[in-house]
Amino acid sequence: MGTMTKPQYKGKRYRLDKPELLAPAGNLEKLKFAVHYGADAVYIGGQKYGLRSGADNFSFQEMREGVEFAKKYGAKVFVATNIYAHNEDIAGIEEYLRNLYEAGIAAIIVADPVIVDTARRLVPGLEVHLSTQQSTLNWQAVSFWKEEGLPRVVLGRETSLEEIAEIKQHVDIEIESFIHGAMCSSYSGRCVLSNHFTDRDSNRGGCCQSCRWKYDLFEDARPEGTWVSEEDQAQAPQPPLPLQPGVTQLPLHQPEDNPFSMGSKDLCMLESIPELIEAGIDSFKIEGRMKSIHYVATVVNAYRKAIDAYMADPEGYVLKPEWLEELQKAANRPLNTGFFYDTPDHEDHIYEPEEKAAPYDFAGLVLEYDAAGGTALIQQRNHFKPGQEVEFFGPDNTFFKQTVGEIWDEEGQPLDAARHPLQRVRMKVDQPVAYFDMMRKKK
Repeated sequence: MGTMTKPQYKGKRYRLDKPELLAPAGNLEKLKFAVHYGADAVYIGGQKYGLRSGADNFSFQEMREGVEFAKKYGAKVFVATNIYAHNEDIAGIEEYLRNLYEAGIAAIIVADPVIVDTARRLVPGLEVHLSTQQSTLNWQAVSFWKEEGLPRVVLGRETSLEEIAEIKQHVDIEIESFIHGAMCSSYSGRCVLSNHFTDRDSNRGGCCQSCRWKYDLFEDARPEGTWVSEEDQAQAPQPPLPLQPGVTQLPLHQPEDNPFSMGSKDLCMLESIPELIEAGIDSFKIEGRMKSIHYVATVVNAYRKAIDAYMADPEGYVLKPEWLEELQKAANRPLNTGFFYDTPDHEDHIYEPEEKAAPYDFAGLVLEYDAAGGTALIQQRNHFKPGQEVEFFGPDNTFFKQTVGEIWDEEGQPLDAARHPLQRVRMKVDQPVAYFDMMRKKK
């Protein structure tokens, strides 16, 4: 075993002894899975002022319950309040911030200076972290926010690893960076396609992910510098597609072609854990409040193992292939390293329907294990039946494959399948399992 050399940074508060693993939680159940599978902190959205209006989001009562649960495991709960506020959004912010503080929320993630100022004045016990929506990319901007009294800055996704290291050299402040999940095709937080197409404001929680839509492509059919009259246009080869008077555009796609999209590949930095830690990143943030429970548990579990392995023995650290294999079981899109090492180019975007890389479904949750009988009580989450191959995995290194044998209901009656949502069934398991282990199956 090697001897860990602890990085030296000025300011104890501004360099965490061990990088924080920060996970998304779109609802209370996802919060519990994230914490069980190794998150040091989770970030959630309330029912106002956040950028994921499509997520379930949390009531104040659910926040209190989530905070209480997280504390049992030594974890924290942050709330995204990262809209860019209009005048009409400001009226209720003071009451909202007081309620967050009373619910036990550890920190809020903020983009708008008026919310930063209001929180620091009104609830000084509630930490304020600067949101990635501010697109903070350089050490002087980070220094500005430090002088404003913020203990942490979430950098823009466009920041390189070299720039992050330079920021840490100049400013003794906590740095949080996205290390896994979806990337914005535009400059993070600045896209207005959603506003234009659907009147849903991206910067007020309404992004409809226009970049991932499927588009047809056309070219202007008129010769350069000429004007086509409406009469000539009506006699042009069909089907002419007028977008405005006097302009005809012809399709570039053939009917059999795939439609065009412009979504970016997803970020994955699991192979770069040593470099991220050595650069001084304090919080490793996973994107995905809209993602499934299976996604959250799988991704958190893989990064937890990698971070712990490196911190235990930096010199002897080896990336295990099974950690990457696990991520592939939860990936929705092809993966890359974003802006960390280079500026993404055309090969880092998805221009046509991509192959789905997640061939697994969350099939069941382990509720209890009977060691004497070698059986588990499983809560059904997707249809499964005898004869199917499944995998069990969990936060305490549970991992094995087996074929489903007989299954019974809670009264001991045999079943031909577990087909009802949240149905509780018993089945034989080949190895011991534990509460909150998950069972998945191939799609």
